Parts: sequence; structure tokens; C-alpha cells
Amino acid sequence: MMNIDNLDQLITMALTEDIGDGDHSTLACIPPDAVNAAKMVAKADGILCGAEVGERVFKLVDNSLTVNLLRHDGEVIAKGDIIMTIEGHAGSILTAERTALNFMQRLSGIATETHRMVQMLDGLHTRLLDTRKTTPNMRLLEKYAVACGGGTNHRIGLYDMVMLKDNHVDFAGGIEPAIDRTRDYLKAKGKELRIEIEVRNLDELQRVLDHGGVDRIMLDNFTPELLAEAVKRIAGRYETEASGGITEQTLRTYAETGVDFISVGALTHHIKSLDISLVKK
Repeated sequence: MMNIDNLDQLITMALTEDIGDGDHSTLACIPPDAVNAAKMVAKADGILCGAEVGERVFKLVDNSLTVNLLRHDGEVIAKGDIIMTIEGHAGSILTAERTALNFMQRLSGIATETHRMVQMLDGLHTRLLDTRKTTPNMRLLEKYAVACGGGTNHRIGLYDMVMLKDNHVDFAGGIEPAIDRTRDYLKAKGKELRIEIEVRNLDELQRVLDHGGVDRIMLDNFTPELLAEAVKRIAGRYETEASGGITEQTLRTYAETGVDFISVGALTHHIKSLDISLVKK
């Protein structure tokens, strides 16, 4: 998860977006000195994620609130489970409610879907990867949710790994110059970053194998049959990753080829939030 300062900044932006010049619904009908208690309840089975983020939302709205976490990130939760209780100023609880739920529902949805897909790979060595297809400013939290669900984080951004995608290769003039320029650049900058390159067919794969100079090969939009052939050709020389159009219906078939990683963008960009609600205790 992101550090506390960055998390507070993100939450503050979310609260500002929601509250504006005041929570007039609450201000209009809740006495300022009213005290009450509430609980967050799971309305569906899943994997919990974002409980500590939700707790932080309540505390940033009103540090005098007492928040008690009963369940923790990464835990399996069932419909009806109480995730946390909140006690204190009633108005503060109501003002923080939606922002806390928005974070927790989305992150729990990602963790739940990731867990479900990871289970489909049971017994195989293939690991499930996320991608950079994340909600702007939510990447670290969404990747944290993937990890809570048992998935593996790919690179965090453009800065912590080199990935030479098809456009990089095409704009650079081909596979060989793209690799050579990358290695020269990293040496000149004194950076020790792993290099991954995308290939679109077996001919491009062979060019990478002949040239070398990478750490992982992404096999993009290969059929399971072609992927199996590609993995066989690579034969452990480099890490292998399958990507592109892989669904839950085809996930295990692709994994059975022996590929090391499968990246699925839908883990973070096509997710149904987990149903969680806040009710009066």
C-alpha cells in the first residue's frame, strides 16, 4: 500500500470532491452534538481489501471517531460479517460513509476477482499478473488489492521496469535496435532495470532469441497452441508472459502451456465492486 502521506492526500482529494462546501444533507437534519454508532457489514462473500483505508477516511473526517477493525485485508469474508464499527459524532460518520465505502467496495472487488482467478491456476506454476490499466491515482491501492487476492504485481509504472511494447519496437526501427538502445541507455544512466519485450508472432520471437539481451518475453495475442510452441522454443532461457484477450474461460488452457506469467488487465479495469454497507449499530 502507498505511504500514509500519499494515502492521506488521495483520501483528502476524494473527500473534497464529495463534500464540497458542506454535507448539507447531514448538516440539515443531524444535531451537531449527536453521538451514535454504526457498523460496516459485508453484503456478499469475498476477499476484504481497503479496511485500513476506510478507517483512515473516518479518522481524516473526524479524528475523535472510534474505529474498531474486526476484519483485516486479505481475509475471506462472508455475507453478514461485520467488518468494522464506528462510534462518535453522528454527522462525521455520515459524511465519511460514502468515501470509505467507495474505496473498500472497489478494492475488495479487485481482491475478490483476483482470488477467484488465482484459484483457477491451482496446481500450475503460472502466476497471475496485473497491468498498468488502473484508475488514475489509485494504482498503488489497486495493485495492493491484487496482492491481497493472491495475484502478483507487474511493474508499478514506467519507471521500475523496461517494457518494449510493439509501438516501441516499431518506432525504434525493429527489435534489435530497440534492445540495443535500451541496454545502452540503462548502462549510461547507471540503472539496473529488467527488460521485457513484446513479440507478436513466432518470427519476432526467433529474432529476440537470436539477439538476446532481455529478461522476459511477452507473447501477445498468441493462441494456446502457438503459445505452447513459443514456450518450448524459449525453453527456460527467459521468463515468459502471455497477454492479450485471455479470459477466465481460457485462463487455465493458457497456463497449461507452461508459461510463467499471465497478465490480465481486467483485474483492475473491469471489476464489479463488492457489496458492503454501513448501518446504524
